[in-house]
Amino acid sequence: MRDYLSSIIKQFRYYKELADKTFDQINDTDIDWRYNPESNSISILAKHIAGNLRSRFTNFLSEDGEKNWRKRDDEFVAGYDDKKELQQSWDDAWRILFSELDALKESDLNRIVYIRNQGHTVAEALNRQLAHYAYHVGQIVMIGKMIRNEKWSSLSIPKGQSEIYNKEKFGKEKGRRHFTEDL
Repeated sequence: MRDYLSSIIKQFRYYKELADKTFDQINDTDIDWRYNPESNSISILAKHIAGNLRSRFTNFLSEDGEKNWRKRDDEFVAGYDDKKELQQSWDDAWRILFSELDALKESDLNRIVYIRNQGHTVAEALNRQLAHYAYHVGQIVMIGKMIRNEKWSSLSIPKGQSEIYNKEKFGKEKGRRHFTEDL
């Protein structure tokens, strides 16, 4: 189970990093770009994830993950004024998560925590949140790619580079390691 904690922390860091690398490629105007009026912008998605992180992981082991002070609907109305504000709020919210994760012990993984009065083991709650953030970070990345178009810098294996990438990977000795260690 200690391996689980280490792995899930790396996974959360990976998805934060994907969004961070997307933020690095966009400007203040880009954060509010929407494909259509019904779509979310990068700013709105970042605000939603930050609100969710704060709610779920403030007093993670002792309070329901849906806090009464959270205004979820407001997260989808307007985003941030500029990229600096977005990144500050984003980083502050992720610090709450990583602080809670760093404090977890193996014995905590089977404890029950609640989200809207639904009981989850800590491991289940972490899996739930990782999937939620991966879903929205994927949207952030996709919007970034749409905005940047041919100026987009790939966050994974660039098109046409799979053979080179695989040759490098298969050139290493087999061993147990986390895929995020090579990013």
